[in-house]
Amino acid sequence: MTGTTPAPFTAADYSARMERAARAAADAGLAGLLVAPGPDMVWLTGYTPTAVTERLTVLVLAPGRDPVLVVPTLEAPDAEHAAGAAALTLRDWTDGKDPYAVTAGLLDDRGRFGISDNTWAMHLLGLQRALPDTSYASLTDALPMLRAVKDAAELELLAAAGAAADATFEEIRKVPFAGRRESDVGHDLAGLLRRFGHSQVDFTIVGSGPNGANPHHEVGDRVIQPGDMVVLDFGGLKDGYGSDTTRTVHVGEPTEEERRVHDVVRAAQEAGFRAVGPGVACQEVDRAARAVIADAGYGEYFIHRTGHGIGVTTHEPPYMIEGEEQPLVPGMCFSVEPGIYLPGRFGVRIEDIVTVTEDGGRRLNNTTREMVIVD
Repeated sequence: MTGTTPAPFTAADYSARMERAARAAADAGLAGLLVAPGPDMVWLTGYTPTAVTERLTVLVLAPGRDPVLVVPTLEAPDAEHAAGAAALTLRDWTDGKDPYAVTAGLLDDRGRFGISDNTWAMHLLGLQRALPDTSYASLTDALPMLRAVKDAAELELLAAAGAAADATFEEIRKVPFAGRRESDVGHDLAGLLRRFGHSQVDFTIVGSGPNGANPHHEVGDRVIQPGDMVVLDFGGLKDGYGSDTTRTVHVGEPTEEERRVHDVVRAAQEAGFRAVGPGVACQEVDRAARAVIADAGYGEYFIHRTGHGIGVTTHEPPYMIEGEEQPLVPGMCFSVEPGIYLPGRFGVRIEDIVTVTEDGGRRLNNTTREMVIVD
């Protein structure tokens, strides 16, 4: 697999993201955002601390103010070299000092702030002690669509990650399955993802036979048998952006029932994809896929949402689920992954990453969705 290395994001890119986030906070009635180390900080600043410890690190964004990154002094040299550092003011604190007092000086002492979901409880409690009249809202609840709409450069990276996952599937279908453990095939998948450019492998699900009826089985020591249906769900990060695809293969010739179930899931996946378009509510994608499975008599065996967003993490908003009325917007990227899971017998799932276009949707995974027979 060949291709050019995408140009890195610049300080100007990160500055624009931080400005956008601060405006979104103001529009949501927030005094600002407090962003802990994790995917939000990576997306906003390009900075990943060398280690996430008990020492407070937090990005402070507030409308009309320059962004400030509060960091431990011993980590300031690394922060200074972050891709977005030129757009930031660094405020460091030394061991023995109170980092919450440092941060409190940057905040409205009666404000309501959005705060990263993954913020340590000890840090939130420390801020509450320093500023007892402030209040906080989960960033996902307050600004669920903050990272949802991707720009052209992000879409290019997601497409490249999807192509790498596709290349992985094309290779894995050539390896022997029967007589090998699920963990062996999972190891092969991880190696192939790295071979095709992934720096991080987040999951390699290999659910053979009855294990395929557990959507998040991952891998085990079960020996794959002739006649098994095998769910393969795998992905991770390539150049900082996620891949996630699922195909269900069969070891040898399938039964008529197995073919029928696979065909139903394939039709449901196609229906979900066809439902994608600007202005369509997220729940309509779920409804379209779910209706196909229910009409075929398998509704009770589709036991999860139809999709989740993807970007700098492999699971993020928006979610394709009943009750989610958020309208789709060009640039959103998410999975469409219906499944049928027959307890104690087998499961089938088919998953593509899809991006919303001006007139519909575009798949970022393009391997066959027909049943693939493996040895």
